[in-house]
Amino acid sequence: MGRKTILLLIVGALGAYYVYTPLPDNIEEPWKLMWVTMCLKTITHLGHFAELLGISNSMDITGFFMSIQEVPPTSDENVTVMETTFNNVPVRIYLPKRKSETLRRGLFYVHGGGWCMGSAAFFDIDFLSRRTAVILDAVVISTNYRLAPEHHFPSQFEDVYNALKWFLSQDVLDKYSVDPERIGISGESAGGNLAAAVTQQLIDDPDVKIKLKTQSLIYPALQSLDLDLPSYRENSNFLGLTKSFMVKLWSGYFTTDRSLEKAMFFNQHVPVESSHLFRFVNWSSLLPEKFKKGHFYNSPTYGNSKLAKKYPGFLDVRAAPLLADDNRLRNLPLTYVITCQYDVLRDDGIMYVTRLQNAGVRVTHNHIEDGFHGALVYRGFKIGYRIENQYLSWLSENL
Repeated sequence: MGRKTILLLIVGALGAYYVYTPLPDNIEEPWKLMWVTMCLKTITHLGHFAELLGISNSMDITGFFMSIQEVPPTSDENVTVMETTFNNVPVRIYLPKRKSETLRRGLFYVHGGGWCMGSAAFFDIDFLSRRTAVILDAVVISTNYRLAPEHHFPSQFEDVYNALKWFLSQDVLDKYSVDPERIGISGESAGGNLAAAVTQQLIDDPDVKIKLKTQSLIYPALQSLDLDLPSYRENSNFLGLTKSFMVKLWSGYFTTDRSLEKAMFFNQHVPVESSHLFRFVNWSSLLPEKFKKGHFYNSPTYGNSKLAKKYPGFLDVRAAPLLADDNRLRNLPLTYVITCQYDVLRDDGIMYVTRLQNAGVRVTHNHIEDGFHGALVYRGFKIGYRIENQYLSWLSENL
């Protein structure tokens, strides 16, 4: 066997190892998922390499490649698309072109991207916003917000909240012919986190007279106190969103200090003086039996209080909506939560469903047994269309 043949075999084996990853039997279109994951993995590795060389922050590199997928605000035969600012926050607005005899529904959408990536202009978000506007005959506001690592918590929260408050003012609703009694908020992943957080904040804001009718949270990130949930254990290396990457995103939301990332990875970042907060995220009491099976609850290992004093954001309810007490939760609007089986964030959403139900909130929980993180916005995947149709169907009936 010649050297070239041996070299080709080695390269082929390494390539197969890089591309191929064993997947559960119920995953639809596995090779398509592997291909997308390989692309994401390559971008992530390039980001890490650039950071090691001191060229740029890894998240900046990842964000750059994502920005390539942005599209301009182009109107079509069904929807008028425009960009403006709400209280100095850039937003993209989708207005149905067909005439309406009544005021339209309004939907305020928050994109995901780990608080450091993404945009309302991202192709998949733009596509979803257009489809939402057409199918629901709704005015869709897709908001942007400042991103890490240039901006940390609470900048993202403040931008989304300020844009939402602007939208909920009567003169703005009149301008876009939106029914003040039929307004909802939606968000996926980090956008789900921000949507849940601002919805809670609205409850106590005396300046906001118009309230939300619904909130839709799509595989949301809702807490960073306990990163040793069953879903983190089961899906720690699953394609798309690994535990290590999610920890990087969480810590990056608050700081570029790697000491917080390291402490979070080993679940040793919460100080003993904040131990009372664990009752809000205790999966042993909040998860249904099927999601606890085979897992044992580990009592918290407390960390150094210096981290919490330096970066108090991870203990703030505006960053971790699961930390809200029942008095606040019981006033939340009709809620729709999507969780995916193969997602480190699965148990965040399920625990929130349990807590909302215990507080008396009407909740619809759609658990996707063959789902994975990001499935909704993966264009071209059958599961993405299925989840999208279920999501829009729920909004059509409830908003």
